[in-house]
Amino acid sequence: MKWLSKLVLVLCLAIGTTLAALAVTIGYTASCPDSPEAVNGSELMKAVRHRCYGPPDVLEFVDHARPQPGHTEIQVKVANAGVNPLDWHYMRGTPYLLRLMSGIGTPTDTRLGVDFAGTVSAVGPGVSKFKVGDRVFGGTTGAFAEYITVDQDRSVSPVPAGISLQQAAAVPIAGVSALQALRDLGKLQVGQKVLINGASGGVGTFAVQIAKAMGAEVSGVCSTRNVEMVKSLGADRVFDYKRENYTEGPASYDLIIDNVGNHPISDNLGVLKPGGRLVMVGGAKGNWIAPVIAPVKSMLIAPFVDQELLTLFAQMNQGDLTVLAGMMRDGQLGSVIDREFTLAETAEAIRYSETGRARGKIVIGI
Repeated sequence: MKWLSKLVLVLCLAIGTTLAALAVTIGYTASCPDSPEAVNGSELMKAVRHRCYGPPDVLEFVDHARPQPGHTEIQVKVANAGVNPLDWHYMRGTPYLLRLMSGIGTPTDTRLGVDFAGTVSAVGPGVSKFKVGDRVFGGTTGAFAEYITVDQDRSVSPVPAGISLQQAAAVPIAGVSALQALRDLGKLQVGQKVLINGASGGVGTFAVQIAKAMGAEVSGVCSTRNVEMVKSLGADRVFDYKRENYTEGPASYDLIIDNVGNHPISDNLGVLKPGGRLVMVGGAKGNWIAPVIAPVKSMLIAPFVDQELLTLFAQMNQGDLTVLAGMMRDGQLGSVIDREFTLAETAEAIRYSETGRARGKIVIGI
């Protein structure tokens, strides 16, 4: 048995050493290069870049080569870009596990921003869905720039007539997240009761409107200053979290969309109907394991409860953007814009986003 104990000890030491080495590796942040990126190409544009990880101060407002459309790509002259938490996660490279995709030490892709709306300015020879002059919105890497390119079959859709490009730019990530949380994971049905925790944020403001359009009875949770705004979006009941705790009330829900993660899973289960669903969209902040604690807990608890515990990993796609465009066209969905910044003020826009106090969305005018 002694040899078995020694083997276990060796394995534990090996695993511990490997994990420690991985932690040191992905947690390493290189210094920003002194020399700027080389600018190649005759056509230039203004763009925001980040050549290293860190706070908004690492963002650079630079001249950059204008991207040219490939065979099935369109070039878009960006009018507005939306700001999302995803942007500052990539800017900071946190949580550190993200760096396994974005680059160890420094970002492998210095572009930033995803949500965009603008006008098609050029098309590749194989493009059939769009033409120069079309107004479009969607999501692609590098939206914090004067021009972007995106494949015609990827995350891009026409902007409905009567909808401003500013309004459209605020929709993609937050709108798709809200739609998939309610429809795909939440399986929301007409007449069901849904509670949206964090109803005044980007995902929350869209979730309230989409849930109402789906025929649900909607309750929202927000701070005192946002109660009337959330009501104006169609919420039937609004909890001011500074004055009341929805997990202590008598009401029960078929679906809870949790954008905040400020209540234990057990408390949410206490107000969730048998067979109901808890969809976690947001979670705890942290560089290491904090963001994954709730999903792991939900997997451990799930076998012992009769409600479903689900974590959203939203996927941007053309079909859902088209659904959201239709809702905008029909007057069922609108963007709540908190503030607009210029492209040169992107660092300030992201700094404001990191406070978590934005009402609805932050956009950048380009």
